Amino acid sequence: MDYTIYIKYATIQDMIIERTLSTRIQKLLKTYPVVTLTGCRQCGKSTLLKHLLPDYKYVSLEDLDIRQVAETDPRHFLSIYKDKTIIDEIQRVPSLLSYIQTAIDLRNETGVYVLTGSHNLLLMQSISQSLAGRTALLTLAPFSVDELKNASLLPETVNQVLYKGMYPRIYDKNIDPIDFYPAYTQTYIERDVRLLKNISDVSTFHKFLKLCAGRCSQLLQVSALADDCGISRKTVEAWLSVLETSYIIYFLKPYHKNFGKRLIKNAKMYFYDTGLVASLLGITQAEQIETFYMRGALFENFIVSELYKKNLFEGLNDNLYFWRDSNGLEVDIIEEKNLETFAYEIKACETMNRDFMVNLKKLQTLSGIKTENTNIIYGGEKNSSASEFSSGYISWRNVATVAPSIARGRH
Repeated sequence: MDYTIYIKYATIQDMIIERTLSTRIQKLLKTYPVVTLTGCRQCGKSTLLKHLLPDYKYVSLEDLDIRQVAETDPRHFLSIYKDKTIIDEIQRVPSLLSYIQTAIDLRNETGVYVLTGSHNLLLMQSISQSLAGRTALLTLAPFSVDELKNASLLPETVNQVLYKGMYPRIYDKNIDPIDFYPAYTQTYIERDVRLLKNISDVSTFHKFLKLCAGRCSQLLQVSALADDCGISRKTVEAWLSVLETSYIIYFLKPYHKNFGKRLIKNAKMYFYDTGLVASLLGITQAEQIETFYMRGALFENFIVSELYKKNLFEGLNDNLYFWRDSNGLEVDIIEEKNLETFAYEIKACETMNRDFMVNLKKLQTLSGIKTENTNIIYGGEKNSSASEFSSGYISWRNVATVAPSIARGRH
């Protein structure tokens, strides 16, 4: 099965934008009664499903009137939407899931409902109670480099990519990032956080968001973050959990294999989208990134996010790590795929430099990772293939090619 087939996503300036979530949704609808698609707000879940499944009814539980019917008379609601229906933002009425369970168990059919949600915590808790074993789970994220390339919409420079980010509405409606991200932060992030946690001091939370942005691509130090924000460690942990379950940030875990070295145990924090990071850091135009003190961290966040999204779209989860020992020796990404291990260093520099390979070679000595499975992902334009003698260089434009996909790996 080719999992890299594209799915029509949306019309942008008379062009069809295609998503690389592939045929997984269609395939899973043939084997499960329910498919659940999660992901952050405004990443395109509803638009994808409407274009992919034109024969399905669509109903959103964000609509107050519809939500009231679903809450007060769920049996009537499901009598209206009883076959081939997309139910958007299902976490708004988690009690509805029990009634969906009863309905699909009686029918014993596949492809009956597609559910979407933006709060992983609320959704997963409800699904584990009601739809365990009855739904397939998929995650969507903002655009990837490949998706923009295929639509001829990829910005010309890496600085423009870091500044604009990948949210579909920026490309769909040609919205200036300086307008989009502050509104996104206020409308979605702060509102959604208040739904999950009783946060009365929004200004402190906004300060917390900015402090997190300033720590992207770094080891998570909860105590230091609490001190800088003037809140308790417990509050920091709660707010980080909310951001993670709302698909704003994620954590990269340290690689679990020791290689005879004492390892760092802290995770590293990344945002799903660098455009949001740039906005929180006060960047107002792409040109500022060229000399920005955090350009390297932004570039690393961008590349890690691309690899993370690639694996999400292939249905993979916990197979990306970083490696760092107690002496500070670090390799940015370790990936396990197709029963092999790959290692990548990430460098924002546009020029190839053999010094970039130093840490990869040290890791190879400790671990036995094949040289041809190591690459430098950098800010330049040219590629050079890895061999048994030397690591390769992969341009940021081709980050999706660094490791074989599941489809290629099965041949």
